Amino acid sequence: MPQYGVLVYSPAPADPMALSADHIDALAHYPALAKELGGTVLGGSYFPAQRGFAFLPSTTAVAIRGDAVRSGPLVESDLVPAAFYVLSAPDMDVAVRIATAHPATRDGGVEVRPLLASLAE
Repeated sequence: MPQYGVLVYSPAPADPMALSADHIDALAHYPALAKELGGTVLGGSYFPAQRGFAFLPSTTAVAIRGDAVRSGPLVESDLVPAAFYVLSAPDMDVAVRIATAHPATRDGGVEVRPLLASLAE
């Protein structure tokens, strides 16, 4: 089954220690919801059952582009990368449906990208 990378964006500074109890509960149930929607969360950051991790707040980021090194995220926005995960789904439509159900979409956003290995299938 094709695989998709999902980048999770949250409002800056995206401190994982500041997640609400409801958000954490939704994250714990997200892999089961993904399965109900026709896919599988293969792993990633901050899913408790997978003992993952989340990015530290965006205030700790260092951006490197060419020879330029500066503090802060690469792209200035009110949303910053906060986490990622990989899921398998029959096609992009199902992957998007699963990503849409992620709790980060309530106050941030997610980005779904096919993984290169999936393009060869």
